[in-house]
Amino acid sequence: MAQIEMMTQAGLDKLKKELADALAQRPVISAAIAEAREKGDLSENAEYDAARDAQGLLEVKIARLKEKIANARVIDESKLSADTVQLLSKVKIQNLANKMVMQFQIVAETEADFSKGLLAATTPIGKALIGHAKDDVVEAKVPSGVIKFKILDISL
Repeated sequence: MAQIEMMTQAGLDKLKKELADALAQRPVISAAIAEAREKGDLSENAEYDAARDAQGLLEVKIARLKEKIANARVIDESKLSADTVQLLSKVKIQNLANKMVMQFQIVAETEADFSKGLLAATTPIGKALIGHAKDDVVEAKVPSGVIKFKILDISL
């Protein structure tokens, strides 16, 4: 069964653009295959093999993007609240071990970019924060052990 993935409208638009770009590559790869085919013996034609491999990878990418788009559900931002951490919440947390304060926005996996402060809800820290309220202490089980965080603030 396909897994439904919650995302923002911007995230869905990004996936649709990525799909359009991938579909636009089909004629380019088909032309490369045709050109390589014209060069003769296909059994020893590295260009033909490379073009066929590229076509296969592109088709896999297209299929995955189509599946993600078909299973995407856009989050209705008007129904969100800052009472608990949920998708699209901006969360300010403090690591209780080293007192470091961090701020993230919880997003879908396809929209995550840690360098921009966009934390996927599917990460150990994201999973630990979801559903908790301000001033809660949560434990995130990460590969290096367990980290305790205090939720300092939640906003939208």
